Amino acid sequence: MGKTRIRLASINIDKLNEIINAIKEIAAKRGVVIRGPIPLPTKKLKITTRKSPCGDGKATFDRFEMRIHKRVIDMPSDERVLHSIMRMSIPKDVNVEIEMIE
Repeated sequence: MGKTRIRLASINIDKLNEIINAIKEIAAKRGVVIRGPIPLPTKKLKITTRKSPCGDGKATFDRFEMRIHKRVIDMPSDERVLHSIMRMSIPKDVNVEIEMIE
C-alpha cells in the first residue's frame, strides 16, 4: 500500500490550523493513522522602503514582512479519505499539494 504526502502552505496560520484539524478529523473518522502535521521552517519575506515618496527628508524607513507557514502530513493511501479531503472547502490563501509516494 502506498503513502500520501499532503503539503500545506499559507500566510494565515489560523486558517492553516483549521484545515489541518479538519484533515485530522476526517482521518480519525475513517480510522487512518496520520503522521504529522510536521512544521517546516517558516519563510520570511522582508521589504524595506523609504517613507518619503520623493526621497528627500529624514532617513526613515518602513519595514514590511510576510511569513509563509508550511506543514506536511503523511498518511497511508486510502481512497475514501483522499476523496473527502479533496472535497473540503479550502480558503484561497491556503495552498494544498497532494502527492502519492510509492
